[in-house]
Amino acid sequence: MKWGLISVGIGALIFISYVVWGFITFVSSFDQSYSKKDLIENYKIKSKEINKLQKYMKSIIPVGKSVTLEFESNNSLFIFHLSDKNGDSRNWDININSKKTDSLLRVLHWTKETLATVKKKLDYANCISVENKEPFTIGYQRSGMGMYFYNLFDKPMTDSLKKEYSDGCTHILYNKKVALEFGGGAIGQQCFEGYFEN
Repeated sequence: MKWGLISVGIGALIFISYVVWGFITFVSSFDQSYSKKDLIENYKIKSKEINKLQKYMKSIIPVGKSVTLEFESNNSLFIFHLSDKNGDSRNWDININSKKTDSLLRVLHWTKETLATVKKKLDYANCISVENKEPFTIGYQRSGMGMYFYNLFDKPMTDSLKKEYSDGCTHILYNKKVALEFGGGAIGQQCFEGYFEN
């Protein structure tokens, strides 16, 4: 009975989180929109800044930790997820000056200045989010109900990875170490514009 109630509680929490995320994404869908062309042009102009951002993040994230950050402004984070072998801490819409942020920073051995540096480097790259998975992912901009990303590989992609990251819908190969991505989710899978016209 106890474990059943815990499972129901966790399920309800996950559902509520997705509803909140969906609502915020829906509201933001009326903001400025971007395109595949914008995503590509930004990489051409800002590739050095994007690579510096990736290098910096790799240098400050402790081994065994996975971090996802998305800034809304200098003072607020839309996403601050942290996971390791002990579990996941998934956090949406938190103030940088909150106790919750302080507790997450302590786990990472970061300071508020660290976050400010990450924000500055994201601004230089004209991007809004980072995630240190494999591939390393940098979020360019939200647009409508989706978001554009750069997937950065440390080594040239194998043939199997090239196939996986060139479906034309959610992923497009840019070069041997970079794949472009358009991710949706709030209303199901979405594709790059023009995909269904091909």
